[in-house]
Amino acid sequence: MFILLGSLFVFLLIGVPVAYALGLASVAYFMLESPAALGFVVQRFFSGINNYPLVSLPFFILMGLVMNSGGITRRLLDLAMFFVGRFKGGLGHVNVVASMIFGGISGSSASDTASIGAVLIPEMTKRGYPIEVASGITVASSTMGMIIPPSVPMIIYAIAAEESIGQLFLGGIIPGIMVGLMQMLVIAYLARRNGYPTEVVPFSLKAAWQELRNSAPVLIMPIMIVGSVVFGFVTPTETAGAAVVYGLIIGFFLVGLSVIKELPTAMRQAIIMSSKIMMIIAFSQVFITVLALERVPNQISDFITGFGLGPTGFILLTALLILLAGTFIDVSPAILLMTPVLLPVAEKMGISGVHFGVVMISGLAVGACTPPVGNCLNVCAAISRLPIGKIFLGTAPFLMANVLVLILICLFPQLVLWIPGAVYGN
Repeated sequence: MFILLGSLFVFLLIGVPVAYALGLASVAYFMLESPAALGFVVQRFFSGINNYPLVSLPFFILMGLVMNSGGITRRLLDLAMFFVGRFKGGLGHVNVVASMIFGGISGSSASDTASIGAVLIPEMTKRGYPIEVASGITVASSTMGMIIPPSVPMIIYAIAAEESIGQLFLGGIIPGIMVGLMQMLVIAYLARRNGYPTEVVPFSLKAAWQELRNSAPVLIMPIMIVGSVVFGFVTPTETAGAAVVYGLIIGFFLVGLSVIKELPTAMRQAIIMSSKIMMIIAFSQVFITVLALERVPNQISDFITGFGLGPTGFILLTALLILLAGTFIDVSPAILLMTPVLLPVAEKMGISGVHFGVVMISGLAVGACTPPVGNCLNVCAAISRLPIGKIFLGTAPFLMANVLVLILICLFPQLVLWIPGAVYGN
């Protein structure tokens, strides 16, 4: 075990990409412990990605990219402006509500940051918001893209943990909405204290109906995706493929042929992004097998059990570890590294795999907004031209809402399990 973990740490320290660090650490283990078994690395590498649900991954990524280029962002911003722009700190509330809806379409926090931030950060700055606050709200609100379904990290966790994608999607609904509402409370407090402006948005029932009707094709999409997966009308892979086609149709009617012209670029990006994740998954399967051979999960389970922690104490400790890991490791590798180690311990303590998964993804969503690795920080830095340290200072007050929700779902599992239980009858 020392060879495996020590070599992994060294490879990561010298800057080897996570996927190759996992593979090289596994090769180092077999070379020193059992050279004759080196062929097993290749076998496990290919069997690790020979998994049908993984086909849905590039389709879900492509769906988010297609929706991003199809004029969806502006339609969502107009809808959010109409309903919450009239409150104190209106553009801040618009940012959160738009991210909440966009997160249910793209399934990606980084896409959310790029799409919403490119429009709202300059606009908020013009309206008197400090640029670090505008950037901070954008980054923090984008965390809902990982929690509210559909969610790419949830698909990765479902594959690693062999859990139901539908149940995980449903489990993220209440925590995701709670994050959005609590972030809006923080915005309301800061808006009153700092005098952030209210937007002038005339209201009438006719105008409200018009906005809802204009946005209906977009709002239907997350319901269609989650509903078709949950009720088993089609597989997640078929749903993702259909969602891409649906996104192209919506984009065509909103922005015309430009969405078709941008499809090759979106496909190229989807291939690159999914290939990176696939490499991590493949090498992580080799690494996980070595962990099982060395009985690492059992040793960790015995170690934690020795402290006498109950399920609540363990899940709170796990949440802390996830927050720390998310600071240094990107979301996908963190899921693939931590799930096989911690999930067996959680299940021995009677913690549901769905509950554990939503806790893990909610914690890693915070990590996506913390330096030095945080993807959302880096995306926002490219938009706002601020150093990630300043953006993080603007993000911190809003991330406290995420941390509070994380603690609440650890203490009250039914916040996660109530909807899946009601739908699936668990």
